[in-house]
Amino acid sequence: MEGLAHCHRNRVLHRDLKPHNLLIDEKDLLQLADFGLARTYTLPIREYTHAVVTLWYRAPEILLGQKVYSTPVDIWSAACIFAEMIEGFPLLSGDSEIDQIFKIFNVRGTPNETMWPGLKDCPDFKSTFPRFKTKNLGEVCPHASPEAIDLIDKMLQLDPDRRLTAEEVLQHEYFN
Repeated sequence: MEGLAHCHRNRVLHRDLKPHNLLIDEKDLLQLADFGLARTYTLPIREYTHAVVTLWYRAPEILLGQKVYSTPVDIWSAACIFAEMIEGFPLLSGDSEIDQIFKIFNVRGTPNETMWPGLKDCPDFKSTFPRFKTKNLGEVCPHASPEAIDLIDKMLQLDPDRRLTAEEVLQHEYFN
C-alpha cells in the first residue's frame, strides 16, 4: 500500500492493479508493476476512458460509465486483491461488465442516491437493476480477521468519495 500511496501523492493513477501486476523480489519486497495504463492527474480531474483495470478489480464507478474518476479506483482494486490474498480466490469474478456489476451489488448491495450521492449521474446505472441486499463481509471473507474485514469494508465503499485514501489505509488498525 505504501507504493500506491506514493503514486497517489505524486498524482499518478495506476488504473490496472491486479495480482499479476504485483511483483515480489528476492528480499520479499512487494513492488507495483506495469504502469502501461497509468495516468497523471491534475485538478480539476479530467475525463478518462472506462476501458481500464482488469474486470475483476474494476471499481463500480468505472463499470457504471463514469468518465471522471480518481484515486478511489485504485483503492477498490487494492481491496479486491487484499481479499483475494486472504481467501485464496478472487472476491468478485464476473465474466462480463454487467455480471461484474451484479457480483459487486450482490456483495455490497444495490446502491441508491442515499448511499451514493450522484449515482443517478452514472450513465450506465439503471433503476431497473436487481435489488441486492448488502452481505456481511465476514461471511464473504470467512478467513479474514475483524480488522481485515473492517479495512476491506472501508476500501470497498460503493461511493468512491467514501472509500479510504491510500494514506488512510496505511493508518488503519489492521496494520498495527
